[in-house]
Amino acid sequence: MTKTKKYVRIKKSSNPAYWYADQIGEVFEVEGMDDTDYAVFIEDIGSSLVLKKDAELIVTEKRPAKVGEKVLILDDFNEPNYMLHDVVPVIGGGDEHGVAVRKLGEWPIYLNNEQYEVIVNNEEDDEVENVEQRYDIAVETARDAIEELRLAAYAKGYEDARRELMAQAPVEKTAQERRDEIVERAKADVSGLLKRDIGHDHEFIVNTEKRTVVVLRKLRGCTNIVRRGIAKAAPDDCFNVHIGEAIALHRALGLEVPDEYLNAPQPTEVRVGDVVAYRVFSKTIDYVTVVADGEPTGGGRAALTSLAVKHGKIIDDSRTGVGE
Repeated sequence: MTKTKKYVRIKKSSNPAYWYADQIGEVFEVEGMDDTDYAVFIEDIGSSLVLKKDAELIVTEKRPAKVGEKVLILDDFNEPNYMLHDVVPVIGGGDEHGVAVRKLGEWPIYLNNEQYEVIVNNEEDDEVENVEQRYDIAVETARDAIEELRLAAYAKGYEDARRELMAQAPVEKTAQERRDEIVERAKADVSGLLKRDIGHDHEFIVNTEKRTVVVLRKLRGCTNIVRRGIAKAAPDDCFNVHIGEAIALHRALGLEVPDEYLNAPQPTEVRVGDVVAYRVFSKTIDYVTVVADGEPTGGGRAALTSLAVKHGKIIDDSRTGVGE
């Protein structure tokens, strides 16, 4: 049987005079407990007591974690977004080498099996589970109420019931579907604007490293630049050359840029031809172009279902060299 360990995380201090009043959020290993207190070991102090009502109990096992489990980080490595004693979910790996973990909104990192313990019981998670159980009961009750409403509507007459039951809210498109539409609209927009701007030539300068698109509007047959337009992707945005060209061309023509180009949703589905950023074991960031499974990889290329692509971040979905 796998040996378990117990820790407590200080959540509050019932009395400002308690030794842990300035230790809120800190985690300590448990040596023992009774009905009201945890005994923890503090370096330079020795065993000290913590009121149970002031702390959250965390029970762990030392074993390889599985995807979906949560782990307690035990290594104080140099990673500002992942700290010692953070609780993080496992999103990949789960073998003799280690696991990939990821906080919401952060880059994933890799932990070797010596850098964590698997959480098997957590009071805070138990509270969440109770909330989820209450939610399930509420949903079931709501279903019963809806069924009663359906029967009552039917009793009022077939036509009334049909209207009430068939009325549906419009299906909202996903962020990826909206982005796909915006990209196609940007392509068509650029084509139409170029055709209508008679008497001018247009030079597009794309810099994928700086994530910029510049349009130089010149008199037809001349090198004189009449006007220029610039588009630059925000640091946290995914670069798309088609959206960038549409923004830059609008600015070069002195036109107002449509809001949908400036606030396009970020991509959520990785596709062949995308450029993905991911963090490697050395904590540096690498970039790869996504290729179909079965195609040669390496040299800046990674397969669509690889771990790097699966847990990376899309930074460029222009896919200019791929037939879409």
